[in-house]
Amino acid sequence: MAPQLFGTEHILYIIISTVIATAGLLFCKKRAKTEQAQKTVLQVLAALLFAAILTNRLSQVFRYDQIRWYCIIPDSFCGMTSLVLSVGVLLGKKNNSTLHFTWLLALFGGISTVVYASFVDQDISFFYLPTISGLLHHSLSATLTVALLMFKYLDITYKKWYCTFFGFTAYLTVGAFLMQTFHMSDAFHIAEPLIPGTPLTAWVMAPMYAVGYGLVLLVVEFIKRKKAAANTVQ
Repeated sequence: MAPQLFGTEHILYIIISTVIATAGLLFCKKRAKTEQAQKTVLQVLAALLFAAILTNRLSQVFRYDQIRWYCIIPDSFCGMTSLVLSVGVLLGKKNNSTLHFTWLLALFGGISTVVYASFVDQDISFFYLPTISGLLHHSLSATLTVALLMFKYLDITYKKWYCTFFGFTAYLTVGAFLMQTFHMSDAFHIAEPLIPGTPLTAWVMAPMYAVGYGLVLLVVEFIKRKKAAANTVQ
């Protein structure tokens, strides 16, 4: 019998991955005191994330009878975010623009997909490579994002709001390319919804994300001003 959503294997994965991620982050927070040590932790996590998303994409290339090399290109928001986030940490500077676009997608998308992993039943084995690599890259993307915030490698600010616009434009451009060139109708959910039977296409999710991101920026800015006011009083 194939693994089921919220079945034994899925629930065990959620528990074990959460415990490992939490324990690992707490250990790193306690031990990594210098900026160089913290950067090393982030780069190790980014390298693991890159390996996970690359494995996931290669598993899609060789998944069918006919090799499909174009499947090496991530065709979903989460897949592309895992790739961009990992490369942004490995090659980019602290607080670079790619992090400002990807952090919320990686955090929310990573956690929500691990919890509601609708793809766990695609094979009789829970360790089927497309399944387990998909779970791993979502888990690692969320973990890396928490680490970025924990080590203050990313300064969330409304001044970087434009990164969201350019990021979504780039994603949808890739999606349009995949649809036009390789007939991938579900690429980035431009033509097909994220969940069948719902209106959740990219054109609906993008404005929802923009509103959500705007609210997050308002909350962060409010907290920053409260802290600044408290420091001034002291």
